[in-house]
Amino acid sequence: MQELAQLEPLARDTPQTKRGHERCLALLLSANELFLKHGYDAVSLDDIVNHAGGSKASIYKFFGNKEGLFTAICDYRREQFFKDICIPFEHGKDDLRAYLIQTLMNVKQHLMLPENAAFLRLIIEQTQRSPQLALYIHEQGPKHIQIAIANALTKADEIGMIHCKQPIYSAQLYFGIIRNIEWCVLMGVPIGENDQETINYITYCVDRFLEGHQPH
Repeated sequence: MQELAQLEPLARDTPQTKRGHERCLALLLSANELFLKHGYDAVSLDDIVNHAGGSKASIYKFFGNKEGLFTAICDYRREQFFKDICIPFEHGKDDLRAYLIQTLMNVKQHLMLPENAAFLRLIIEQTQRSPQLALYIHEQGPKHIQIAIANALTKADEIGMIHCKQPIYSAQLYFGIIRNIEWCVLMGVPIGENDQETINYITYCVDRFLEGHQPH
């Protein structure tokens, strides 16, 4: 179960008691399960309360409304998705090439989890209706991890490992390497189970990426 303290940024009115935390988390996880199983529109607040216990008043108190609850789930799942993908790069300790390869392999492994793929599809469906949600998801998800890689590229540039004066552009180019795999996952197109093929592809692309960033 998620640590209670981790609810702090998720609920708009963070419960003060352990029981309140547990009730809040139960609503969050139940809504997550029901949205994935039935779709956002097919699930009512009554359905969530019947599944999790508690009351609709608790949902209004903790999350504001159904949209607020869905946003909190997006935050929760983002924390789970990104927490192990992109660790900070430490120059002098980390090998940049290995770091870039491993980060993309981490993304691939996370994308391949059926629940993550299903939730990404759900996000795409909901963001078509809400430009505000789309912008929020972009800022908190893809942009967040792009900045982490841009910071790693900036450090490598500063010590002369690479030449990279537009790190955000380069980070966007870098994540383009995984785009075909991401697209296949979202479309439900089978991806070979042989990790070696993926490793070969990612290694090849990262090597070409680094070649394009060689110091002059």
